[in-house]
Amino acid sequence: MRKPNSTLRRLLGYTTPHRLSITIALLLLIIATAAELAGPFIAKRAIDVHILGIEKPWRVYTPDSAPAGTPQVEYRNRIWVREEWLMRDGRKSDIDSGERRQILEVNRTYYTLPTVIPFEGERTINSRSGRTELTITLGDNQISYPVEAIASSDVKAFYAPEIRPLVQLVLLYIGLLLIAGILQYIQALSLQSTAHRIIRQMRINIFSHLQRLSIAFFDRTPTGQIISRVTNDTEAVRELFVSIMAIFVQNIVYMIGILVALFILQPELALLCICLLPLIAVIIALFRRYSSRIYGEIRARLSEMNGMLNEMIQGMSIVQAFRREQAVQKEFATVNETYFKARFREVKLDGLLLRPAVDVISNLMLALVIWYFGSQSMHNAISFGVLYAYVDYLSRFFEPINTIMERLSTMQQSLTSAERVFEVIDEPESVRDRQNKESKDTVLRLSGDVVFDNVSFAYRDNHTVLHNISFSVQSGQTIGIVGHTGSGKSSLMNLLLGFYEPQQGTIYIDGRKMENYPLQELRRQMALVMQDPFIFTGDILFNIRLHETASISDTDGRMAANAVQAASFIERLPHGYKEEVIERGSNFSSGERQLLSFARAMAFNPAILILDEATASIDSETEARIQQGLRELARGRTTFIIAHRLSTIKDADLILVLHQGRIVERGTHEELLREKGRYYVMYQLQQGGKVKHK
Repeated sequence: MRKPNSTLRRLLGYTTPHRLSITIALLLLIIATAAELAGPFIAKRAIDVHILGIEKPWRVYTPDSAPAGTPQVEYRNRIWVREEWLMRDGRKSDIDSGERRQILEVNRTYYTLPTVIPFEGERTINSRSGRTELTITLGDNQISYPVEAIASSDVKAFYAPEIRPLVQLVLLYIGLLLIAGILQYIQALSLQSTAHRIIRQMRINIFSHLQRLSIAFFDRTPTGQIISRVTNDTEAVRELFVSIMAIFVQNIVYMIGILVALFILQPELALLCICLLPLIAVIIALFRRYSSRIYGEIRARLSEMNGMLNEMIQGMSIVQAFRREQAVQKEFATVNETYFKARFREVKLDGLLLRPAVDVISNLMLALVIWYFGSQSMHNAISFGVLYAYVDYLSRFFEPINTIMERLSTMQQSLTSAERVFEVIDEPESVRDRQNKESKDTVLRLSGDVVFDNVSFAYRDNHTVLHNISFSVQSGQTIGIVGHTGSGKSSLMNLLLGFYEPQQGTIYIDGRKMENYPLQELRRQMALVMQDPFIFTGDILFNIRLHETASISDTDGRMAANAVQAASFIERLPHGYKEEVIERGSNFSSGERQLLSFARAMAFNPAILILDEATASIDSETEARIQQGLRELARGRTTFIIAHRLSTIKDADLILVLHQGRIVERGTHEELLREKGRYYVMYQLQQGGKVKHK
């Protein structure tokens, strides 16, 4: 299995054409994140300076001695000025000239004190003999002061100088949130559109590569698995670019920004947070180690299930005809159960190593913070704004960690899916397919001379299906190929079409080795009509031309259909040549589908025509009608006809009789009948005779 890091590097290679847009999107994300991180600092200033600032030391002056040019509060014919206002305005000399006072809030009532309290603690109000006292208790320390309550209207006067800066801070906070929201929208739109473009390109790459793979790959790989890799797996990879990349960058920026803020607020605890990061890294490493295997199994089981569904749907008529619904349902239940168990192992792993583990660490850290600030408050006053900001940042510090941990599951699934996609892309093409991409040759019209020289072929080692096949065909000749099932007839034509390569021997076309032709150029001059023709979704004319609109006009398509006797049924359809064809042409009979495949071959005007049991699905009456069409189709081109119905090859220039992968007889129809060998027996059996082989 490919290493995750190499898979990630390869995935990042797809971002190269989009590097600028991704970089801009990530920069916007960083700016938006920084705007969001400014919130607690703004809240800290609002709380400490403007909301709880009323409890900071004040200086009280007579009206004629009050310093000018600073915010002032008039209360009971005295002027109150906060010390920090004087410090801010550079009026330090005026601080000592006023009487020092303090205002404290207890149970939503504000009181004035004749001095400034030396320490913070629990506040209680006692009334004795018409006198109000405030008692401050901190551990064993206790101190009392006579206080006077401030009327609500007067409290508003003390807060009046704070209204404007508070509003400014609120507007700043809202503005930052709006900026963050707009930037996040822009970056999300940019990143997602880029991700879709990347996945679009990846799907094009894998689909194009699939078309260049040898037929052997499709023989050994279930269709459902291939579909799953092109659709499900690429969709899982999309998540890596759409959400994982943005989330990881955003949360890493969050963590760095929060650590900076924590260092500003309390360096000791910030260092403790950094010490926790290696522990988080260990959890991530453990998760990736075990999850890669689990997700590989999940994707494999999903592909297996897709393959079974594809097979069952295509063979539904057989399943129902043989009443195998219950058996197929049990088989599907078994596959589904293995997929369920793999998913359940994923749930258990996620439940152990993702959020729960981080939650335990974060709760322990929060308890430590409470203990730390609690012990510190016994000796030094801790402002509520600092405490609020620190707890806020601490909760935010673990929030991105939790988000990253939760997304690790999706990231690992994306990497596993990417590995499966790259397995297909890395599947080696045949040598001739590679030559075809590298070659600039254009093959002129072939004459159609074909020579098989001592050709042997095996689909698997030690299972040879063709033995030392040798024959030659001249341009324009028709060659009939007959033999019992499994004798190697279709394998012979698969070699001629370049679907497979022989292990021994050489095939010559027009005197040139077949392997020296660009394969796609060679196939342009060949046409294949199979026993079970494949009809594509679209209309009839599309199925005749197959996207070839440049060289095959509508008129050419109609002429081809008319030549093979297909026009008679097409023109009876409601929409004629524009009649829609549903999947696999199931709205037409087998014979009609076969006639369409004849028309397709005729329209492409090949130099070499291969008919593989092409009339097996056509009734005798229809076959008689299209014999003239076949003669027209074969005229002027080399034609290979694989047939069980020997009547279709009676006029062939040469008939090859195969038996167990060897040519045992060859000649014309009349010559083979005179030999009274295997061909003679086959012909007599089809004619109703009972002749024993000599």
